[in-house]
Parts: sequence; C-alpha cells; structure tokens
Amino acid sequence: MRWMRAAGRGLLVAAVVVAGYAGFGVRGGQEPPGRGPMTLVTAGDLTGYLPPLIREWNERHPDERVTLVELPDSADETRAQMISELRSGSDRFDVLNIDVAWTSEFAAAGWIAPLERGRFPLDAFLRPVVDTATFEGRLYAVPYVTNAGLLYYRKDVLEQAGERPPRTWDELARQARTLAPRHGLDGYAGQFLPYEGLTVNVTEAVHSAGGSVLRDDGARVSVDSRAARDGLSFLAAGVREGWIPREALGWKEEESRQAFQDGRLLFLRNWPYVYAEAAAKDSPVAGRIGTVPLPGPDGPGTSVLGGSNLAVSSHSRHPASAADLIAYLTGERVQRRVLTEGALPPVRAALYEDPALIRDHPYLPTLRESVLTAVPRPKSPRYDQVSLAVQAVAQDVMALRQSPDLAVGRLARELSAISRRG
Repeated sequence: MRWMRAAGRGLLVAAVVVAGYAGFGVRGGQEPPGRGPMTLVTAGDLTGYLPPLIREWNERHPDERVTLVELPDSADETRAQMISELRSGSDRFDVLNIDVAWTSEFAAAGWIAPLERGRFPLDAFLRPVVDTATFEGRLYAVPYVTNAGLLYYRKDVLEQAGERPPRTWDELARQARTLAPRHGLDGYAGQFLPYEGLTVNVTEAVHSAGGSVLRDDGARVSVDSRAARDGLSFLAAGVREGWIPREALGWKEEESRQAFQDGRLLFLRNWPYVYAEAAAKDSPVAGRIGTVPLPGPDGPGTSVLGGSNLAVSSHSRHPASAADLIAYLTGERVQRRVLTEGALPPVRAALYEDPALIRDHPYLPTLRESVLTAVPRPKSPRYDQVSLAVQAVAQDVMALRQSPDLAVGRLARELSAISRRG
C-alpha cells in the first residue's frame, strides 16, 4: 500500500533481500551475551537509500552484521508476515521497522521488548513522535521517520484571485467550490478509499474539530462527540456540494497525488513525499504549488502522525546489538541522510531548522509545524479492527448513505464492542 510508503513511507528497504544469518561468523565462534549478527525486517520499497547505511554499519561492526529482509510493499501483508513470525516464537527477526500505528498492538501482544529510555536521546526528537513509540507509559520502540499531512494548493490560482491559502474549513470549502470551477479544476481530495488512508483522513477531521476516537491507550471510546459529527459532516458536505469529486472516493495516496500533479485539483491533502514529485521539472504544476498546515474549523487543524518506529523483537538473540543498531539509525548523521538520500521526514528536531536543508526541501518549516501539532492514530491493542470500523462507517458517510449523526453513534457502539473483546 502506498500509504505505508508515504503515511508510512518509513517502512523502507533495498531491492535485494538476503535472508537468515548464514555467512556471518563471529570471532572464535563465540558471541558475547546479547551481541551478534542481526536481521532488520521492513516492508518493501524502491528508494534504495537504506543499503548504504547497512553496509556502513557492517563495515564497522563485522561481528554484528545486519541482514536486510524485505517483505511485501503492502502494509497488510507486511504486518501479517511479521505477526506470523512473532507469534510462532521465531527468532528470525531482531529489529522490526513497524508503522507507528502498530506499536501499541505489538507491545500489548508481547512481540516487542520494552526499551531503556535513557539509551536514546529522545529529547532531541520532535516531541509528538516519541508518543507513537510508547504504550502504557513504557518505551517499546524508537521513532525512525515521521510524517504529517499537508495541504497542497495551486499558488497560481489563489494569487490570480487575490486569495490566501485557507486556514479554516469554511475558507477551504468556499475556495474549492468557487475558484476551482473557474479554472476547470476539482476542488479538494484526500485519501478516501476504504483503507488505512481513510482512517487517517477521518481521524484528522475529528481531532481538528477538537475530538478523538479513543483515549487512554485505547481503553476508552471517545468518538461519540460533537467534534466527530462535525468532522464527518465536513467531509460529507464536500461530496454532497461537489467540491470533493466522487471519483476521489476511490483514491489512495498515489491516485490523489497524480490528480493534483496533473493539474486537476486545487487542493490536496497528502504526505510530504508529494512535494518532490509535484515540484519536479517535468511536472505540469512545477513552480505553481505551495503547502500549508491542514485547515480546521476555526484555524489550522490537526494532522495524524505517519512514519515508522524501530523495535526489538522479544525473541531476538542479540538485543544489545539490536539497540545499538537502532541508536545508529536514529542518530543525527544518519537522520540527515534519511532526508537527503531517502526523501523521508527525519525525527530529529534540529534538522528542521537547518538553512541548507530548508533550501533544498522548502516544505520543512510547514512540516515541522504540522508534526508538532499532530496526533497518533488511535492507540489500541486491536488497532486493525479499530481502523476497519472507522473505514466502514466513514465510507457510508462519504457515499451519503448514512448521516454523520447516525454514523458516529454506530461507530461508538462498534468500537465499544471491539474494546470488550479483550
């Protein structure tokens, strides 16, 4: 799924996979306690920046060499394969690159081991990303890459109309409804196909209105609120009034990115990866795009945090080496390369204020603002079920089959049933 590459896109890997520990000997045939060769498992991608980092580690740590294992690019398949290995008690994986939304589930199931907070410079990270790596007050992973939703807009269209980019839902709706048709454009799109992207878009709308879906690490259902009704009403109104095209109800990240890049949309909610592709020299909208934080009811809204965390398998034979590898991949020097070579948002706060990086990645100040006000997706040991429930209800609302009022009550009942399943 592209959401993992972009909402994600933090689950990365090389194009070549070597499985297992074969060929990586240890001096004298002995390994010190907790140390030795490791396997880093991650979802597939074609970015190609990660192998040089692993080679550098291996050159410096010949007795603790890392093997990179690539799973399918589909988030669902990656999660399923990881869980299959972990449930079996296999020690095949040492370090897992997991979507931020999986941390609570994996921790509650005992599949990943708690980590010592003092081992990692968490104070140097963007503050909200650390929360994605915790469960019930304990650190179970270390943030690796982050992500936050941005509102992309056509600068040329707004400038011609003498308008500023929208800060509120009303401004967005008005401009999408009135300005877009004058230029033969559709108004606004996000990721509205029923999949993880829809959960993200709905969660952002609910939080932007001041609400939430779950609280207390998933222990309390909080979605039955005026805020949730307002968030779903905003999305439903877009479809009903025509400034969200019906076609967008079948779009994920890439379909919506392509529509904006082809010059068919005035506004787009998507992840930072879109900027480099839409601003490329051969893009039809190159030089005509801008980014601002997502709007909300009365001002800037709230994004959901994307990205991935690095965790140590509870079955790892070499957890000390695994912790060192995580420290290496989240160090400032490597994090800089995550951005410059991988085009992925780093978790180190100082990098967002580096003038040279801002010059090459002009969206960084907006992204920093969005990350600092962002929230994790609902924390729950049964997150997959929570997400499916949100998608099903939101799909009915945006297809205008159910009112937001009825839908919120239905979602609250479904989430309560999920929480009771234990």
